Amino acid sequence: MASFERLFRAPYGVPNALQRTGDGLWIADQISDRLALVEIAPPGDYGVTFRPREIPTEGSNISGMAVGEGGLWIASNGDGSLWRRVRPTDAVPGAGEILKVDPASGRTVLRRPVPGGGGVHGIEYDHVDPGHLWITTLGEQTLSKVRIAGWQVVHAVPLPYGRAHGVVRTRRGVWVVHTSDRLIVHLDVESGGELGRVAVPDEEPQPHGLTAWEGEDLAYCDATSGWVVRVVL
Repeated sequence: MASFERLFRAPYGVPNALQRTGDGLWIADQISDRLALVEIAPPGDYGVTFRPREIPTEGSNISGMAVGEGGLWIASNGDGSLWRRVRPTDAVPGAGEILKVDPASGRTVLRRPVPGGGGVHGIEYDHVDPGHLWITTLGEQTLSKVRIAGWQVVHAVPLPYGRAHGVVRTRRGVWVVHTSDRLIVHLDVESGGELGRVAVPDEEPQPHGLTAWEGEDLAYCDATSGWVVRVVL
């Protein structure tokens, strides 16, 4: 039975993606499309932790983040017109893009379309099989494994529920958040069959972004309340 621990609040009002690294925890804001690196520590008086770095990006309506190959990968879920004036670098309305950005400056290193078109809420770099990203290809209701070189889909598994969000690769499979159903489902990377699941109780913050934590534990962020929550498995 999983348990839940509220760690601290994000420095942004709408944290929609997060990724833990050796330097701390990267958190993405869906409204400003900025990324902040925060310390993993007990929170201060305002419920947040120290923020040693913050960078702007060319992302738009950011809804997913990953770390790999020396960069930060962000998922642009369409343009940013819900929150601000549209920028020339925004994704096309109704379509998603994946950007690789420099973690020091936020400069875009690589820009690619979401395979099959449509929206995207989650991505993950495959540290088990390097050179690949897992992308929630929502237009096709699938989770796609994409080879970065050549940007080709090499495998896809069906998503069991709607509104798939954060993704975490494990040795055995892939954890995928289904936000509206308040479920985090562990899927087999070959068949898409369910290996396990975590049901997030109604009294806990809603899961959106997802990252690996310590051991086999997970952590997620809630874009509504701003909480970062540890899931103890």
